[in-house]
Amino acid sequence: MANNKNIHNTAIIDKDVKIGLNTKVWHYSHIINGSTIGNNCVIGQNVMVGPDVYIGNNCKIQNNVSVYKGITIEDDVFLGPSCVFTNVKTPRAFIDRSQEFIATKIQKGASIGANSTIICGIEIGKYSMVAAGAVVTKNVKAYSLVVGSPAKHIGWVSKAGERLSSDMTCIRTGIEYEEINGNLYLKREINDD
Repeated sequence: MANNKNIHNTAIIDKDVKIGLNTKVWHYSHIINGSTIGNNCVIGQNVMVGPDVYIGNNCKIQNNVSVYKGITIEDDVFLGPSCVFTNVKTPRAFIDRSQEFIATKIQKGASIGANSTIICGIEIGKYSMVAAGAVVTKNVKAYSLVVGSPAKHIGWVSKAGERLSSDMTCIRTGIEYEEINGNLYLKREINDD
């Protein structure tokens, strides 16, 4: 582990953990063996990570989130307070399913709202947004805005997180997007091919 002075004295950091530069780990959090957390991350109060979890750079994990084995979080991801991940589809207390964990991937720049639930075995696409309280049971496309239980696609968001209107231009950045065959792309991505 790097000599990182941004770890609160109540946090528990197990052996064989890698924590990047300028990452903060707050009160009562536990980082379990084999986990890697990138640079410039914020791990909020009462967060559990691991074992063997990968978290990229510049991620923000709010209070009361558990990131279990089998979950991969790419760079620039936001996890809202008390969002929930699973890693077994059909848990039973009396059956050991620790060899049956199912992988879940949260792609670059995605945001997951407070109190949402992410069922294992899916991918949350880059720069997508999961609304607070949503229950995500299937893959979420890049730039998609999903809400509800089960979560449903209701529109698109820009890389900056702004909901896109029919002109597909981000009100914050002026960047234009285009929908093709049910997927969203930056216009320059299309023109660069």
